[in-house]
Amino acid sequence: MIVARPEFTVPCTSQSLVLGKRTLLMGIVNVTPDSFSDGGKFFDLDAAVKQALRLEEEGADILDFGAESTRPGSDAVSAEEEIRRVVPVIEALRAQTHLPISIDTSKADVADAALRAGASMVNDVTGFQGDGDMARVTAAHGAAAVLMHIRGTPKTMNVDTSYKDLVGEVCEYLQESIEIGIKAGVRIEAMIIDPGIGFAKRHRQNLEVLHHLEEFQRLNRPILVGPSRKSFIGHMTGLLPEERIFGTAATVALSACKGAHILRVHDVKEMRQVLDVTDGVRCPELADELKG
Repeated sequence: MIVARPEFTVPCTSQSLVLGKRTLLMGIVNVTPDSFSDGGKFFDLDAAVKQALRLEEEGADILDFGAESTRPGSDAVSAEEEIRRVVPVIEALRAQTHLPISIDTSKADVADAALRAGASMVNDVTGFQGDGDMARVTAAHGAAAVLMHIRGTPKTMNVDTSYKDLVGEVCEYLQESIEIGIKAGVRIEAMIIDPGIGFAKRHRQNLEVLHHLEEFQRLNRPILVGPSRKSFIGHMTGLLPEERIFGTAATVALSACKGAHILRVHDVKEMRQVLDVTDGVRCPELADELKG
């Protein structure tokens, strides 16, 4: 089933994202030694910048930088260490790309440093419900915000995965995140929601969220989904993270058809092709625009 997708314009500092017709891709650059899929590959500054520029060339619309792993069971790192890892990358890249840069962090100090360095979006896995200063910092910079659902922290999130109404409870959490943002001065237009695939959810629960993805439209905000190489794909295929490209492709196409505006992925080149074809089927009048 193809779900009608509302259009939004999301302000992020001096830029805006137009969401609705074409599905956007957020390319992942992990500046970490221990991320679940590509930990260590882009830990070096030059390697991270090179990877980001490659993702832009392959069709990324947003570049998302994280300096702390959020894989299940991962240990937190200090704000100082996150800043040391990621800010030089953003500073080096800012003059080389026109794409919006997103900082994937749950710490307000890291977000503030990254936004000062040239980022224009905060991707907070706690949805403003972790660091009490995150919403204020986002508002002060006029940045966009991705608000994700989680329970606990990445280290503890898989302990609490019991839900009476999975989709309803995730929506309640995200609505609370939106209200926290509004109270802190974040513009409602600047907020994007993410149901948190792989965060405080077991394999079947991730499938349930994707199956009912259109129900998140009740929050009247753009939807971002991050299924890339996640363990629920491995659970069904028996494949390692780097081997899950076709499983990821299936979730990317289905998410776009079920109402997702942005897909957060590692494999931009392949997923751009998947989404161009999916968008052509979803909206045939786009076919000429999407021609390579």
